[in-house]
Amino acid sequence: MKKVISIMLFLGVFVVISASALGGAIADRLFIIRPLDRFFPRNEQTSFSQPFDGNKGVESDVTRIVEKAAGSVVTISVVKQEVGGDMFFLDPFGYFGGSSPNLPRQQTTKRDIGTGFVVDKDGLIATNKHVVGDGNVKYKVITKDDKEYDVQKIYRDPSNDLAILKVDAPLEPLKLGDSTNLKVGQSVVAIGTALGQFRQTVTTGVISGLGRGIDAGDGMSGFAERLDNVIQTDAAINPGNSGGPLINNAGEVIGVNVATAQMAQSIGFAIPINVLKETLTTFNSTGQFNRPFFGVRYRMIPRETALLNDVPEGAYVVDVVPGSSAEDAGVQVGDMITKFDGKMLKEFKGGLASLVAQKKIGDTVAIEVWREKETKIIQVKLKEVKE
Repeated sequence: MKKVISIMLFLGVFVVISASALGGAIADRLFIIRPLDRFFPRNEQTSFSQPFDGNKGVESDVTRIVEKAAGSVVTISVVKQEVGGDMFFLDPFGYFGGSSPNLPRQQTTKRDIGTGFVVDKDGLIATNKHVVGDGNVKYKVITKDDKEYDVQKIYRDPSNDLAILKVDAPLEPLKLGDSTNLKVGQSVVAIGTALGQFRQTVTTGVISGLGRGIDAGDGMSGFAERLDNVIQTDAAINPGNSGGPLINNAGEVIGVNVATAQMAQSIGFAIPINVLKETLTTFNSTGQFNRPFFGVRYRMIPRETALLNDVPEGAYVVDVVPGSSAEDAGVQVGDMITKFDGKMLKEFKGGLASLVAQKKIGDTVAIEVWREKETKIIQVKLKEVKE
C-alpha cells in the first residue's frame, strides 16, 4: 500500500511540475507575461532573446579602445606661405576705371597631412619623420576637440622614420606596449586622419605578418625611406594615417602606422613600438631636439660578404656629404668604418646611425676606418643635423 501511495505522489508531483513548466512557456512565448522575470530579472547584456538595441548590449572592445585612446591621437597640419590672388591683367585704355592690376599675393594655407599620438604628458607627440620632414615650414597639431597647438620643436630620427614633436600643452599620453611577442592574427585597431581629410578615422583588423621590409611613405610625402622588420596589418592604413597608433586589445600602442602598399588592398605597415621606445630613450638621454650630423651614406657589410671580399665588417662609405662632420674630419668614399667611439659597428643592429644618434652636438668621437688595407683612427666633431 505504501508503495502505491509513493508512486501516486511521484506522479502527482511530476504532473504539477510539467503543467507549471508548460504554463510558464505558454505565458512567456504566447502572452509575453514572463512571470519569472519578477523574481529572477534577466541580464540585458547577455540575453539573446532581447531585440538588438544599438544603445545597449555588450560594449565592444573596439568601442572601449577608441573611447580611451582617441583623445590622445592628434592630426598633424602643415602651415605654408603660398602665392595667391587673382589673375594679372593689363588695362592700358582705362576700360576698367583705371583700377590697378590684381597682383599675386602671399597667403597662409593649412593642410592636414598626417597623424600623431601623445607619448608624454608634457606635450611630446610621436609621428613619422616623413610627415614632418620639411624643415622650412611650420606645423600644428589638432586634438580631437579641435584645439590647435603650434609645434615648438621637432626631433627627427631618419634612420627609423620617426619624429618627436613638442607642443606647449598638457596632454594625456597613450600607454606604450611591447612589440617583442606580437603574433600573427592578433587583433589591432588603427586611428588616424585618413586621406588628410577625415580626422579620427578608426579601422580594425589583425596582424597579417611580422618582420617585413618596405619603402616607407604614404603617398602624401612624395618620397620613401627603406625600413626593415615592420608589422604588416590588414587594418586600413590610408594616406594621412602615417604617424598614428596601432593599438592592441589591451589599449596599448604596439606600432606606429607608417605606410600603405602601393597597388594593393588591405595591406598596411607599422613600425614596432619598441623602436619608438629606443628613439625616446635616446632623445631623453641627450635632451636635445636637434641631432648630431655625421654626414655619410653607407652600406653595412655583413660577415659573409666581408669574408668573400677579404675586408673587415663595418659600414662601407658610399658617399660623403659636403660640409659635413665626416668631410671635415677627412672621411673618404671607400672607407670601411669598423668602430665608432670605441664600439664595434658589427655588434649594433642599428649600425652607424644608431651610434651617432646617442651623441650630442659638439661631441668629438674617435672612429676607426679601414682604408687601403690599413687601419686609421680619425677624430670627428659632430655638427648639427642638416635636413
